Amino acid sequence: MKKFIKDFFIRGSLFAWTGPVILAIVWSVLQATGVVSGLTVNEVVLGIVSVTIMAFVAAGVSVVYQIDSIPKIFAGLIQMSALYIDYLAVYILNGWIPLNKVWIFTSIFVVAFLIIWFIIYISIRIKVEKMNKMIDKK
Repeated sequence: MKKFIKDFFIRGSLFAWTGPVILAIVWSVLQATGVVSGLTVNEVVLGIVSVTIMAFVAAGVSVVYQIDSIPKIFAGLIQMSALYIDYLAVYILNGWIPLNKVWIFTSIFVVAFLIIWFIIYISIRIKVEKMNKMIDKK
């Protein structure tokens, strides 16, 4: 279990920087399109800290797939739940999504997660089948 916790922190630390970079891009686009004209210091600090934590958790939670005792579908549900709570908390905390629109976010999140998870699962399965065929030929 120590190894998985260590891996969680390593993965999270390696990718935590992506949150603020993506946030800066989003803020730049919003400013360029006239949606946002300025931000307060508190909004900037809250945004940077919260998306750093969000990216840390999002990257770290993928460690669940390394735990052999957890079926892949259950690991996927763990990852989906962690990402949902992570993203939703940050979006609400920053005021990026009104509480009466959480159902829209939830619907989009679940559909997008399942599509992405399915695509990745199928591509990995195809690669494993190819490798097994190569092994059988030898």
